[in-house]
Amino acid sequence: MLFHTLDFAIFLPIVFVLYWFVTNRNLRLQNLLIVLASYLFYGWWDFRFLVLLFFSSFVDFCVGIYLGKENHPRNRKMLLWISLIVNLGMLGFFKYYNFFLQNFVDAFSFFGKKVEPDSLKIILPVGISFYSFQTLGYVMDLYRRKLEPARDFITFSAFVSFFPQLVAGPIERATHMLPQFHVKRYFNHDQAVNGLRQMLWGFFKKMVIADNCAIYANMIFDNSSSYAGPTLVLGALFFAFQIYCDFSGYSDIALGTARLFGFELMRNFAYPYFSRDIGEFWRRWHISLSTWFRDYVYIPLGGSQGSAVIKIRNIFIIFLVSGFWHGANWTFIAWGALNALYFLPLMLAHKNRDNIAIAAQGHLLPSARELAGMIITFSLTLIAWIFFRAENMQHALSYLERMFGGLTDPAAYREAWTFIHVNTGFAIHFLIAAFIVLEWIGRDSQYAIQHFSLGWRKPVRWAFYYSIAVIIFLYAGKEQQFIYFQF
Repeated sequence: MLFHTLDFAIFLPIVFVLYWFVTNRNLRLQNLLIVLASYLFYGWWDFRFLVLLFFSSFVDFCVGIYLGKENHPRNRKMLLWISLIVNLGMLGFFKYYNFFLQNFVDAFSFFGKKVEPDSLKIILPVGISFYSFQTLGYVMDLYRRKLEPARDFITFSAFVSFFPQLVAGPIERATHMLPQFHVKRYFNHDQAVNGLRQMLWGFFKKMVIADNCAIYANMIFDNSSSYAGPTLVLGALFFAFQIYCDFSGYSDIALGTARLFGFELMRNFAYPYFSRDIGEFWRRWHISLSTWFRDYVYIPLGGSQGSAVIKIRNIFIIFLVSGFWHGANWTFIAWGALNALYFLPLMLAHKNRDNIAIAAQGHLLPSARELAGMIITFSLTLIAWIFFRAENMQHALSYLERMFGGLTDPAAYREAWTFIHVNTGFAIHFLIAAFIVLEWIGRDSQYAIQHFSLGWRKPVRWAFYYSIAVIIFLYAGKEQQFIYFQF
């Protein structure tokens, strides 16, 4: 079930009413309702894959129970390996089987050997990368004795399957989320209103900015051999805004929906395009995944401790694994490797944590140095996004070659202007500009409009909210599936 559909518009009020007015006196019944609603939400796509969700939840629940009882180091490690094998095994089969098979065939073909194994028509279950990592994190925290195991399967299933963040995150930590299912929830009007406001902003980002940018990004990337440098730069810009507004828009809707039910999810985005270096970008982009890899992969490998060789090795491992997590394509691995190369100079010079606070904190405009840092960081990110969006490595390299090769041709700029004039129109550019301004003004908040209009008189404030709703209705682009559903 997609957030931006009529199905969800019917589903959400029904679950909300049942949750607060029917099951509100019994915590276990509330948690059971969450499980049932979440399974319906997930099964709306394909009920067959509910088996995988249940199986993953059941295995890690049982592993958790035994980890809570077991003290022998060897037995505890064996339980951890059971969880790793089950979850990574499912993920590897559904997501990477055909990738490894094709590369196996290509490797033999390179040496003149023809191999024709049977490939499988595997459907990638929506959200498997997210809920697998969530339950794995739970087991690893138990293994490290950071929390007590869940002893009620309904409560644990509610934690794993909680529908707002089930299929595209944020990837919650059991230490943060699981305790919220153990305590009675009370309806909080201010929390719910805050949630609705964040949902509104998320729908705007997804349906107005991301879906419209997707039209033009697809138009340019799908016909990149027909365009010159400046138009290809436009394509990369459109995709940069598409992927950010698509994914952060989903996260905003997820966080806002969770607040309607009394839950607080972890923040997943913190205005990454205002970052002044790549280190800051990765502290602000897909926070739940980057911190997951940091805590469960990077730090156990030694992190930034040890020799320069060890540091470089760990950086490349973490970024390559992050790229591979996104999909079974060499373009994602190249995207990860490129970001590792961006990050290495900062890390080796011990400057990767120079920019912790928000840009231009306490000021309306950034300094010249901050502005230069943001422009350079965004430009590097833009180049990396080309690998992320390209169909394959040949497409990515050809795109870059044509893009940089055509930037000195005056006729190419006329082509870009014609593309803007003929295909895009004025409205989308105005809306993107307004979006950037609002994000900049609200960069010290959890989301851009959290506090933006609170000081206004009530009629003016509501007029602002209704204006956003009208814009969503009038300028919603052609419906696009959330990008991160494919991961």
